[in-house]
Amino acid sequence: MAFLLETAAFAPGNSIPEKYTGYGRNIAPPLAWRNPPRGTESLVLIVEDHDAPVGTVTHWAAYDLDPDAGGLPEATREGDVAQAVNDMGHARFDGPKPPKGHGPHRYHFRLAALDVKSLSLPDAPTHPGCQESGP
Repeated sequence: MAFLLETAAFAPGNSIPEKYTGYGRNIAPPLAWRNPPRGTESLVLIVEDHDAPVGTVTHWAAYDLDPDAGGLPEATREGDVAQAVNDMGHARFDGPKPPKGHGPHRYHFRLAALDVKSLSLPDAPTHPGCQESGP
């Protein structure tokens, strides 16, 4: 059986409902996973927009996820699970909000199975793919 990440909130390739976007309630969609590989001790979730005009933008990075949990509920927030700081400067999910007139963007939800229980990271680390911010 294949390792699978899915959501009941929208179908692959379809638009993400407004309530999960920066134009709506900006909440995380519910996610479910099945069949992590044998030996999986934890999971890492990365949500990225590869169509952003500035290059790849990380919207969410959650780590040390329990593979036996089977998923994350809708509206997972700061403090619910270990999360890295995203490109918007928050340790949480920030929903899609492409610039007006930029056209549709594709958002990639990736789940990785790890053979360690914890990444032993400090609170709210910055995801390595996150854009540098500064004055």
